[in-house]
Amino acid sequence: MFSWQTRSCKCFCARSPATLLVMSKLTHYDSAGHARMVDIGAKPITQRSAEATALVQLSAAVLAALPDNPKGNPLEVARFAGIQAAKRTADLIPMCHPLPLTFVDVTTEVQSKGVFIRATATTEGRTGVEMEAMMAASVAALTIYDMCKAMDKGIVIREIALVRKSGGKSGDYRRT
Repeated sequence: MFSWQTRSCKCFCARSPATLLVMSKLTHYDSAGHARMVDIGAKPITQRSAEATALVQLSAAVLAALPDNPKGNPLEVARFAGIQAAKRTADLIPMCHPLPLTFVDVTTEVQSKGVFIRATATTEGRTGVEMEAMMAASVAALTIYDMCKAMDKGIVIREIALVRKSGGKSGDYRRT
């Protein structure tokens, strides 16, 4: 019988040496290849920021109908949903640390092919806020889908991406 406490399952333990080498470079795995939460207790507290984007591809008909949506303004509801999602990231991503966010912002911009979403998260802490920014962008995009799906089930969410981050040991990153 499989036991999660003993982790005695071939699917976790029968890993090739090459796989274990790759996993040893990933911070969310221990030396045996088991998933773990990273210990950030010794890391210094620094100012950290991250920005993520998403694109919700909408038909011309759905774009034209956005102001008349019977459920309300999808863009404003998406902003609130994204902000709330950033604050709940650790509840949904198992290895994320709960963070005291100092700022979250979600903006939406109607473009010719859909709605462009930009989410920013900041904190003063021991770990970054990349997941919080990406969660905000993702949930904002899903909210637009939810509020517009009655008009078109073919809505596509594209290009959820981290576009920049700053702070911490790994320093700054900017998507090119």
